[in-house]
Amino acid sequence: MKKTAVIFPGQGAQHIGMGQELAEKYPEAKKVFEMADHALGEHFSEMIFNGEEAILKRTENTQPALLTASLAAWKVLESQGVKASYTAGHSLGEYSALTASGTLSFTETVQVVRKRGQFMEEAVPEGKGTMAAILGLDRDKLEKVTKQASEEAGVVEPANFNCPGQIVISGSVEGVNRAVELAKEAGARRAMLLQVSGPFHSSLMQPAAEKMKPELAHMDVNGQSMQVIANVTGRPVTKENVTKALTEQISSPVLWEDTIRYLLDQGVDTFIEAGPGKVLSGLVKKVSRQAVTLPVYDKETLEKAVEHLKEEEK
Repeated sequence: MKKTAVIFPGQGAQHIGMGQELAEKYPEAKKVFEMADHALGEHFSEMIFNGEEAILKRTENTQPALLTASLAAWKVLESQGVKASYTAGHSLGEYSALTASGTLSFTETVQVVRKRGQFMEEAVPEGKGTMAAILGLDRDKLEKVTKQASEEAGVVEPANFNCPGQIVISGSVEGVNRAVELAKEAGARRAMLLQVSGPFHSSLMQPAAEKMKPELAHMDVNGQSMQVIANVTGRPVTKENVTKALTEQISSPVLWEDTIRYLLDQGVDTFIEAGPGKVLSGLVKKVSRQAVTLPVYDKETLEKAVEHLKEEEK
């Protein structure tokens, strides 16, 4: 029997107008955007649909906006009879996964991820931290590179294990720059700085993690309709350790490749990417070419995914 997982994108997938077509054509999506407006006490959906890119790119806006657009896509899929056994999200997307599974409520979560964005922005002064993508270097070699760079220049650590041959590093500007040099010397195919506002998923984010602890502790945690795979372990998260997983996630690496491999080992062969873009679908394909990936971000992709899933059931 075929098994399906729904996966949710993280920061970087956002763009003005995301989710707008779904909100205009499907009441389930429209309701999610209206709930975000109400929860945040502003015309938040208007900023997402017609605002300025620079304002959307602020982490405090990006994070709740992506959560809203992603959950809107999933709610429409659900209304079309789509079900999944597992769910996972990349970084911020883990909140989307927990909300889609019913573990967290959307109203509480959209408020909390706004604070998460604020805390992450405040953790490291602007211009002091950065990230870089390293292509074509395995984990062991890269961990040696980051260790040497940290000793020589400043904090730098692996941040996202995305797929074979693609790892993102994070830390101080000096540490990341030195690691980029060392990675090239060690045989990396490419090593390039990313346009980000901070050193996410590194130990420099610990102040944000500490601020998030009490926020997460106050959230209602419910049972799950789908098994949720945590970023920090690449394994299922239980109701009892949701808060711990989300706290650690801020300053720990995202084990995305491990997450996808775990899902494949459970027999998952179809991955629905609910939310803007198709970056995660590409990463899944790099782990397994046999996996079916169905990105859903507008009416056309939604109809295509639903049709495919119905054909598989026959």
